[in-house]
Amino acid sequence: MLRRLIVIVTAAILFSNSLTLAQTKKPKPPDQFPPSPLEITTPDPLLPRSPKDKQPLTVQEQQKLQPALDTLNQEAAAKLQGGDQVTAFEIWNRELRLRRFFGPFAEVQALSRVGAIAWKQNNGEEVQYILQRLQAIQKQAKSQKKTAQVDLELWRSLAQAYQDVRSIKLAVEAYDQVLLVVREQKDPLALVEILETMGELHLTWFDYTKAAPVYEELLGLATSQGEHIKELTYLQRLAYIYEQTEQPQQSLNVLNRLVKIYVSENNLTKIPELKLAIASNYESLAKKDPNLLLEAFNNYQEAYTTAWQLLEYVRAGEALQKLIALYRSQGQIDEALQTSQILVQTQTQAANLYGVMQAYDQIGQLHLERKDFPQALTAFKKGLKIAQQLKYEEAYFTGQIEKVSKAKL
Repeated sequence: MLRRLIVIVTAAILFSNSLTLAQTKKPKPPDQFPPSPLEITTPDPLLPRSPKDKQPLTVQEQQKLQPALDTLNQEAAAKLQGGDQVTAFEIWNRELRLRRFFGPFAEVQALSRVGAIAWKQNNGEEVQYILQRLQAIQKQAKSQKKTAQVDLELWRSLAQAYQDVRSIKLAVEAYDQVLLVVREQKDPLALVEILETMGELHLTWFDYTKAAPVYEELLGLATSQGEHIKELTYLQRLAYIYEQTEQPQQSLNVLNRLVKIYVSENNLTKIPELKLAIASNYESLAKKDPNLLLEAFNNYQEAYTTAWQLLEYVRAGEALQKLIALYRSQGQIDEALQTSQILVQTQTQAANLYGVMQAYDQIGQLHLERKDFPQALTAFKKGLKIAQQLKYEEAYFTGQIEKVSKAKL
């Protein structure tokens, strides 16, 4: 018993000592992230002085260093082509460190070039290094007061560099700075150029909310300056934006302007498509204001009429389908039937047998709603004949005929 007690006490003392040791021993710090290779300051044999020396290179020193950096770029490209991506980016990083001695503008251009390659190679680590360096340059540019022209060039290159590494938010921030300078300079050509770039950037990344005011401003500028072609382009962009963002009233404003322009030019080929879009927007607005349904009807009819005159039977058929659906939603079965008969003729003109077959099916369904079984049966039989020609949906029409025949009895 005594021996057992000694063992227990001894074990307790050892456990206590080990616990005390564990409590007093400092935990190891977590592994530090490796420093960016773009921030290494070890001496480079290509430099005439230490990288820690902030003194800029003379023109002669830059001229001497330039060919060596171009050679490094070529060597890195060759390594990458040979499949050695690690060595390639080691060489490029060395080049980028040395490009810093040519000033921020030259450095950003080099960062942009290598960043585009890194993104294409899916090298996320390298992209982050480049982003960090670009942001450091951006921060420095904000803190320094330079001439507007120098600022403009640097901010343009920063914006492009961010685009090259697909950092769209930062690219937009850089373009905002460019826009400020351009507005101060009151340079209308530069203003349009930057706004167009920003608009395209927003559209590319589906940011329609930010794209809309940009193109609205561009539209205002084009209209005031009588730039007819650009006015059309911006209206088309806005029509697409407001369609994507489901803003029917804004869309109507743009679409109606487009119609007026095309009509004034006697260019009617675009009218049916525009009228269809206008009618669809009125339908959306009619959910809150039923009085606008009449505008939807009128525009669908105009779309059909214009398309028929232009011999665009497919577009005419599309307008008729929309009209039929609208009539049915309002319980106007007679009007829907009359329009369906016109649809048969239109689809026949378009040589669209499938469309004709669908039109007969629609007529049959409308007659069924009225419990006009003989007429429904006639329509389904006509649909079956076409289905047999197409060898498509024969069973469906056969089933409809059987169903109506039983109901008729």
